Amino acid sequence: MKQASIPDFTDQCVWVIGASSGIGEACARALLKRGAKLALSSRRIERLEAIAQSADPSHSLVVPVDVIDPSSIARAYQTIKTQWGGIDLLLFVSGIYIPLRADDFNMEDAQKTVDSNILGPMRAVATVLPDMLQVGRGHLAIVGSVAGYSGLPKALAYGPTKAAMINFCETLFYDLQPKGIGVHMISPGFVATEATAKNDFEMPALISAEEAAIEILEGIGRGEFDIHFPKRFSGFLKFLRILPYPIYFWIVRKFVKI
Repeated sequence: MKQASIPDFTDQCVWVIGASSGIGEACARALLKRGAKLALSSRRIERLEAIAQSADPSHSLVVPVDVIDPSSIARAYQTIKTQWGGIDLLLFVSGIYIPLRADDFNMEDAQKTVDSNILGPMRAVATVLPDMLQVGRGHLAIVGSVAGYSGLPKALAYGPTKAAMINFCETLFYDLQPKGIGVHMISPGFVATEATAKNDFEMPALISAEEAAIEILEGIGRGEFDIHFPKRFSGFLKFLRILPYPIYFWIVRKFVKI
């Protein structure tokens, strides 16, 4: 599946939504080291400013965003366009994780998760896509999770939102690859962040946010659509997807001790 790549991030205009912590922050810092011009977005302005202070002022722009507010995204994008004329890459990393099982399921948490993890990236893509289509270039990269591959414990709302993003990215690729716009579906396994710190179970193949950032930027640099890592874990979960349900559920119950 050939598509556009970004082999060199020097002076590329990148909008990172969810840049204040975790994978987003690690990607932001790595992109700055690679010479990118970075628009930094999240709700936590003080954290964004701390990242921006470490960069050349001409290469960083703090634009606060609340992904559940369409007008917030639109205002931020207009600021970026005014300053830089547009973007080369949208890297959407923002999301929330609320552990939920059937015996503690509640719609308030489920609705928050859907609004942030599904509608959030859709709002951002809808905002930037018309300009990318007009010029016939650009990249959309959305960070999901291997939790979207199949049903897993404690992911009663989170998992379905990530499954939705897999479908969303697949459809975006089908529509946009012929038009010269790159689409990158990013599915990390367990990464040490504020979100995974909530987990009270052993997380196999846990990696750092910095390691995740390297995987993401190298995958985008090669023009990959399906960026998943660490392979020893994400590959195993991909294999589980093709198994008959009785075998799948037996393996999950045996090996996932949650």
